[in-house]
Amino acid sequence: MPKRGLLIVISGPSGAGKGTICKSIINESDCWISVSATTRAPRAGEIEGTNYFFLTKEEFNKKIEDNDFLEYVEVYGNLYGTPKSKVEEVLNSGRDVILEIDIQGALKVKEKVDDGVYIFILPPSMEELKQRIIKRGSETPESLMTRFKSAYEEINFISKYNYAVINNTVEEAVRKIQSIITAEKCRVGRVKDSFFEIKE
Repeated sequence: MPKRGLLIVISGPSGAGKGTICKSIINESDCWISVSATTRAPRAGEIEGTNYFFLTKEEFNKKIEDNDFLEYVEVYGNLYGTPKSKVEEVLNSGRDVILEIDIQGALKVKEKVDDGVYIFILPPSMEELKQRIIKRGSETPESLMTRFKSAYEEINFISKYNYAVINNTVEEAVRKIQSIITAEKCRVGRVKDSFFEIKE
């Protein structure tokens, strides 16, 4: 039986660059990034099983009843969740799994998975974060202030995570996360359990 993979949870405020970082990690490793389930309708170009698992509200609620989500939240009337069965399947195959989820979801996962690796992505500075959000060109002055206020509130949860990585450049941030993953796999508890595992 292969050694169980690591569950790596990555969060951070909007504009910190966590999505780009996760894509780079996936391209350079054998990690699998979890695909969320949602009740919202697919957008143009979105692919079932790649962008999301698109479910009806009835299907989603059934999975809640069956305890098949590591975490789930409601956002603007739509439900979003991390399918537990698929994550477990991939972890048990020996591959590492990345969850790129918001802080609310990450804290719910942490209640259930205490041996996960929780990483918080920070911008180089709050001013840089503001500029990154402005460059997106999708924010009104009001929504920009809302996002910025939300980022300050989210950063207050950093102590709930195991690691913090400042995203000065994507390449540097990816190297640091890869180093964290390597170090976690060398922790005595993980190595000991694997080394002394009794083979049947």
